[in-house]
Amino acid sequence: MITFDQVTKIYNGKEQQVKALDQVNLQIEKGEIYGVIGFSGAGKSSLIRCVNLLERPTSGKVIVDGQDILNLSAKELREAKRSIGMIFQHFNLLNSKTVYTNVAMPLLLANIPKNEVKKRVDDLLAFVGLADKANSYPDQLSGGQKQRVGIARALATKPKVLLCDEATSALDPETTKSILQLLKKVNEEYNLTILIITHEMGVIREICDKVAVLDSGKVVEAGSVFDVFSQPRTEIAKNFVRSVMHDEIPESVYQLVKAQDERHQIYRIVFVGSSAGAPLLSQIAKQYAVEVNVLFGSITELQGIPFGNLIVKFDGDEKEINRVIMHIHQQDVTIKEVLADVS
Repeated sequence: MITFDQVTKIYNGKEQQVKALDQVNLQIEKGEIYGVIGFSGAGKSSLIRCVNLLERPTSGKVIVDGQDILNLSAKELREAKRSIGMIFQHFNLLNSKTVYTNVAMPLLLANIPKNEVKKRVDDLLAFVGLADKANSYPDQLSGGQKQRVGIARALATKPKVLLCDEATSALDPETTKSILQLLKKVNEEYNLTILIITHEMGVIREICDKVAVLDSGKVVEAGSVFDVFSQPRTEIAKNFVRSVMHDEIPESVYQLVKAQDERHQIYRIVFVGSSAGAPLLSQIAKQYAVEVNVLFGSITELQGIPFGNLIVKFDGDEKEINRVIMHIHQQDVTIKEVLADVS
């Protein structure tokens, strides 16, 4: 549905050029919720704004629904843009207009008959849960309600693609969750392809099917949300994953372990699927002359698959610990890496 083919975007400043995007290649399939994450300055906003040509790429191709939008005539581009909806971090509503008029605006500009406009707007306001706010003004709404108006407005022209530019960054956590649930509903009921840019890995985990990590204008990692969360390859991806998985030993616990005298080693054990519920550590404690101490751990769900992450300390003879490691390798479980040997 959306293809970025060697897309580069360069901004010409007074003193130097800034390369916001550097030969970006991405493929977003129809019906996917695709997230792009990166820190400030990574090029996220430039990327998403290239889809509807709010920013024009310096080179490369952007193909939306089979059309190379860079090669369209002005008339063809106007038509193509009707199939691309967009919601913004700060809502971009017209404060002097009612909620009804804000949602209706794209239809009024397209000269849609008023009776059709009314039906479409009424249906959309009901869909986003704001049927009773049609005559209200944006200043009378909460942040979450304003974003719901933004979503309704973006859906007015029945787009095939929905672009979300940091759509939840200005919202509190509870409101963020409700907006993400609404976007999931939009994806499922309207079969929209959704492209989300964000700096919050929690947003990616909550609703995205796939994710790309952007750094200094380049895609440094991309794949399914499960793969990137469970096996991040780059340091920047690992940092983002840690921000929501909280899989590091707290410093206070680490110092306690470090102060002890007996031999021990610390390992990260990763459980996937049904293995997340298996009593592996209990079995090890019974079968081997090794003491097992769980220092930190969590079990979460990624795309419907249980994913467990435990940080454990094994105390005992080195040979016996090696037997434990061999036992773990024989299960549907992996020791991801040795975190430290603080003996």
